Amino acid sequence: MKKEESPSLFSSPDGGSYIRPFAMVTSLFLLWGFAHGLLDVLDKHFQNTLHVTKAQSGMVQFSLYIGYLAMASPAGTFMKKYGYKKGIILGLSLFAVGAFLFYPAARLAAFIPFLLSLFIIACGLSTLETAANPYTTVLGPPAGGARRINIAQSFNGLGWILGPLIGGWLIFGADAAGSGHTFDSLVLPYMWIGVIVLGVAGVFALTKLPVIKEENSEGIPENVSAKELLKHPAFILAVVAQFLYVAAQTGVNSFFINYVTETTTGVQATISGMMTHLGAFGRVFTPKNPEQAASLILALGGMGSFWIGRLSGAWFMKFIAPKKLLAIYALCNTILMAIVIMELGWISVVALFSTYFFMSVMFPTIFALGLRGLGPLTKRAASFLVMAVAGGAFCPPLMGAIADHSGMSIAFIVPLCCFAFITWYAAKGSGRTIEDSEPVVMHYH
Repeated sequence: MKKEESPSLFSSPDGGSYIRPFAMVTSLFLLWGFAHGLLDVLDKHFQNTLHVTKAQSGMVQFSLYIGYLAMASPAGTFMKKYGYKKGIILGLSLFAVGAFLFYPAARLAAFIPFLLSLFIIACGLSTLETAANPYTTVLGPPAGGARRINIAQSFNGLGWILGPLIGGWLIFGADAAGSGHTFDSLVLPYMWIGVIVLGVAGVFALTKLPVIKEENSEGIPENVSAKELLKHPAFILAVVAQFLYVAAQTGVNSFFINYVTETTTGVQATISGMMTHLGAFGRVFTPKNPEQAASLILALGGMGSFWIGRLSGAWFMKFIAPKKLLAIYALCNTILMAIVIMELGWISVVALFSTYFFMSVMFPTIFALGLRGLGPLTKRAASFLVMAVAGGAFCPPLMGAIADHSGMSIAFIVPLCCFAFITWYAAKGSGRTIEDSEPVVMHYH
């Protein structure tokens, strides 16, 4: 059974296989997962080194996600004219330029140059995701789209784990060594990212990729205006839900380290004790301060749960309709956010990193429901759904302002409200009943 199923997952209409281009596109998911994971240690780092407030540190995510907002629509237009391959190369090139700009930013040791670098990285990631997400779904029969994207996401999830793990080790480790090394610690990971991303761009430039036309399942005429999307209420609500999901995810990511270090005592001692049982890995990553300990919890507890959730998502969807699973997971996170706000010590820390498991299927399911049946509007619609990740620009400054005024815990009421809306969207808001079991093609952020 499995031997017959696996080849069909990547089969092309002419009887060939899309396995090679799929493997290449999968490498992109690892790259942008690492970039996003590494970002999550920067807020607390800038608070420590540049003495910015929590609200000001939220400008890290603001700069990144405003880049998504600025670039997603032009990226969709670019790919409509030039195709997925050139879109991927453009995205990788911008990604590399932004990474290399961390070198002069570190030399200047000022906040604004770092924000500019992150904005350019975001323009690259926006272009990359606008191309790679829908392209992955058409590299084989539509019925296998969910399973293909879940395979790719195992590598994206690995990137999300490695980002805070390596970032916390390098950046907060340098903080413990002395402020003279602080900004130098930012240079190495971003220089390596720039070199690797340029190399991947070169490989894509030299490789012939299949040109695939999206299936027009609802007979939408070619060359229609983007205004045609306004006739699809399920798509419009998907954009709103995606905006709020990314707002919630980014808010949790941004202040995870703050929450753990400010509300829980003995974090460094507890994590150090656990690391003694992990051999060489434990010796290398034993935390030197509470921030490093919190980054380990984020990497292994939070992002590890996120990865497990993505790997298990396709399996659960064999038995539970994607939309129903989305409703269940969003409701679970609404409850977990309430526990976080209660500030119950380690119970709340466990609740906080458990939210990552339930966030794992949200972006893909919302993305898929929003794109279903749009035919030639798919590329343009995908650009708007990617643009919706601009929600991540507004949540961290808002949460930071609440935290500065009322405390870190109460700020998590913002993601609580976001998850509550997503629960409603999944149950009632997309125009289809929650029992709807029609297969959807999955996309991941």
